[in-house]
Amino acid sequence: MTLSTSHSINAQFEYCLGIIRHASVEILALLNVTVTEGKDPRWLLEQIDNARLTLGGWAAVAKRLHLNDAEMTEFTLRLRLLQQRVPQYESGQEVTPNQLMAAVRFVTALEHLRLQQPALTFNTEKVEDDESQQQAHRQVRALELMLKALIQQAWPDPVRLNNHLKTLFNADRVRRWLKQGERNDILSGMMFSELAQMVVDKKEFSRYYAPLFSDRDRLTLLVEPRKTLQTFLDDIRQIRNALTVQQQLSGAQLTLLDNYYAQIAGPIQRAFEEGRTRVNPAGLMAVDASELHAFWDNAQRRDRQTGGDLFEVRDAIEKPTQRAPRTPEERVQLISGALWGAVGVMALAIVFGGFWLVTSDNAPASASGVTPVAQTAPQEIKEKPSSRETLLSKGITWDESNLRAAIDRNDASTVRLFMQGGMDWKLAWTEQAQSAKNDAALDVLLSYPTRMVEQKPCRRFINTLSHAMAAGEPLTPMRKAYLDAFCAVPAVVDRQAREVERAKRRAQATPDASNKRWLTVQTAIYEVIR
Repeated sequence: MTLSTSHSINAQFEYCLGIIRHASVEILALLNVTVTEGKDPRWLLEQIDNARLTLGGWAAVAKRLHLNDAEMTEFTLRLRLLQQRVPQYESGQEVTPNQLMAAVRFVTALEHLRLQQPALTFNTEKVEDDESQQQAHRQVRALELMLKALIQQAWPDPVRLNNHLKTLFNADRVRRWLKQGERNDILSGMMFSELAQMVVDKKEFSRYYAPLFSDRDRLTLLVEPRKTLQTFLDDIRQIRNALTVQQQLSGAQLTLLDNYYAQIAGPIQRAFEEGRTRVNPAGLMAVDASELHAFWDNAQRRDRQTGGDLFEVRDAIEKPTQRAPRTPEERVQLISGALWGAVGVMALAIVFGGFWLVTSDNAPASASGVTPVAQTAPQEIKEKPSSRETLLSKGITWDESNLRAAIDRNDASTVRLFMQGGMDWKLAWTEQAQSAKNDAALDVLLSYPTRMVEQKPCRRFINTLSHAMAAGEPLTPMRKAYLDAFCAVPAVVDRQAREVERAKRRAQATPDASNKRWLTVQTAIYEVIR
């Protein structure tokens, strides 16, 4: 990294921190927390968490901020990511691109919050010239064409591509894309989110695209490159939506897009230069004004036809066999129709039965002795909404990031809904909750052990726990319960026995407080799982 680039990143980061500190004062005032000045992100997260306890839960916090549950979850996720990336900051300290992106992402969350809550008046704007806006238009166009080119490279035969899309999605969607797109180009009929979904889907990414994005210095904001790429592309989708309605991007959005473009296009450009792909990002950016104008004219026309690209880029493509569940209204209508149909059949049976009795030779002359049978009108039956529908009604989408957020904020009811709906979970997701003693959410997860799908989770879990205990955290009953449930297996017990033996030899060789403490920690864990 050059000195000038480092200086620019530091300046942008400190500008973001200034915005966050200013906004913190106004946000906390809405939550009945009086402060004179804002501090670092960790402090803001602690203050909001304290306000949650005072107000009675996250729902009360979201109500004061005019956010729905999904927006509140996204807001806290971005703040948590920032405080994890920047636990503390001193002016002039060197800043990494990941730290800058985490800060800018949270500033864009603050901009959305300000739109939702008119009482907030903090300023986030930077004066940006028209050239910056034009550059944003070129970058988004290049990223969209890059996605198309990568898919075409993986599937050069249009017929095989069409069949593959039918398998991934369904025939109806493929027909719609063919109708909306250009002739013999099904990808031109797909929305940006659908193109992105094709690339970041777990199976598709590992089969066709992972080698192209293998760059140890890029796409490292989150735990894995694919997840980072998914997050970046979903943010770009929202930026693209703003551009299609001719909305000016804020300074934070422009900065974020600059960094995203470098993170995504950089590995592809290197692969192009090494001859591993025919996709050339630099060539896609070299576009004249008329071609750029034509691209966005077409994008705006399609946006008016489709109503906008409203679907977030998910972790995996939902297979066509996974039919979307009916809404409660649709189910009530279906049940009601079936019941009234039954009533009609019963009425016809009564009419024909009466006619047969009257016309039959064996029928009695008088029907005075016949006691009519009272017909009870069927009652409408309303099904209880499914767990997924209940989550959706609360504004929570079916996504593992929302489950992780619920675990981190100790929202046991939301965690239970995810478990009842069939969501899998991983032991690594509980580490922060263990430190925060979020026992309510952890207890729910523990009651669904078969949904814990992480492969060989105990090495990381025990390592994280060991360092937490060495730093002074206790081996709580909940931690013991998790160790007993998932790590009391022969292979893990043997490995932990070896860890105890190594810690014992280290303590004997250098009997200082640190090594003795480490031996105590390893022995305590071993005693639980053996």
